[in-house]
Amino acid sequence: MPRKPKKTAKKTTTKASGKTTKLDQMSQAHGKKEEEYEPTTLDQIWGDDGMGKYKTLDNGEYEQQIRAMGKSELQMHATQVGLIPVDNRETLTARLIKEFNRYVASYTVPAQSKKKPSSVSNKAMKILKEGS
Repeated sequence: MPRKPKKTAKKTTTKASGKTTKLDQMSQAHGKKEEEYEPTTLDQIWGDDGMGKYKTLDNGEYEQQIRAMGKSELQMHATQVGLIPVDNRETLTARLIKEFNRYVASYTVPAQSKKKPSSVSNKAMKILKEGS
């Protein structure tokens, strides 16, 4: 039986320098400006960063916290968050993560870009004014 070939990181070369670099070491910029978020509640306008309820806004970190909790701690946490605790741990964990994602989404609403209104031709303005 033939052996499977080993996978190795591909190397790329640049024509100008002739150097080889591994793809794992390269980074790519997305070209997008830093994301700005729009406050959606008065608490956010007054400076609330959302860390009070869950102590984090990172999904992976929150899941680790939940996995480390015992069943009674998990049910107490659900009560503090505002959920009705259920006996099934997996169901409760899924509900907590869903509620956490909803909470994070409310704190990270992207700011809407303000587009300038396009100019309308005189002919189109006459047509629009006919109805009024």
